[in-house]
Amino acid sequence: MQMTILQTSGWDNYELLDSGNGYRLERFGKYQIAKPDPQAIWLPRLPKSDWGEADAIFEKKDGKEGWIKKGEIPEKWEVTYKDIKFFAKLAPFKHTGIFPEQHLNWDFISEKISSRKESVAVLNLFGYTGIASLVAAAFGAKVTHVDASKSSIAWARDNQMASHLEDRPIRWILDDAVKFVAREIRRGNHYEGIIMDPPIYGHGPHGELWDFSKSFPELVKLCSELLSSKSLFFLINAYAISSSAIMLHNVLRDYLPNGNIEVGELAIKEKNNSERMLSTGIFARWTL
Repeated sequence: MQMTILQTSGWDNYELLDSGNGYRLERFGKYQIAKPDPQAIWLPRLPKSDWGEADAIFEKKDGKEGWIKKGEIPEKWEVTYKDIKFFAKLAPFKHTGIFPEQHLNWDFISEKISSRKESVAVLNLFGYTGIASLVAAAFGAKVTHVDASKSSIAWARDNQMASHLEDRPIRWILDDAVKFVAREIRRGNHYEGIIMDPPIYGHGPHGELWDFSKSFPELVKLCSELLSSKSLFFLINAYAISSSAIMLHNVLRDYLPNGNIEVGELAIKEKNNSERMLSTGIFARWTL
């Protein structure tokens, strides 16, 4: 088993400026935001004056939590990665719709699809705002994007228009991931690439319960039946769970005894500190 730390310093439109005291300070495009990160229990390196320049901060006061805007920050603004454009928003639960460390996986996806001259079908489960789907489509894949949230799919379609990829073959499916995959098996469909970013807990559009510890192994088993004989990859990301990447390796190996598995952590390096990193989640990549 190979354990890896995939680390990034960001790119032109994103930087981790600082972290500490339970917060992270980031720049998305031309706007700076500060939001909680419970693992950042160390001391920040930048002075308070720099943190005070944030255009918005996510705070919890008097039992309420939400974004406090300090500058003229719009409802949404465009962020670019290479040729892909997408919108950042100050969404509830601290999110902006962008997980910047994922650009390392976007590069992985694009490289794998580019390596295949023939048609590639990619399934993106729990696809959220669709950036991975857009990357796959931009490099020629036929993409099926599945999410249980209408608002997330609407956001993803806005990102598709921002990237001028309206003509690319992307199916936007509002559905429960487990139920959708089970139906695809019955239909006899297969995919060369599968991506999933499962939450800890969640609900499908009709109240279906998702519990990572119970539902994840079942979904991996089903997805192993969806992979074609010419499969390229199976990519899994997991956030805010109490297990290590070793768990992802063990579950994948249960149902995919052949092929290579790489697992580890995703991390962002601070702009002005070449040594300090902020871990953001765990990942697993299966390839033949």
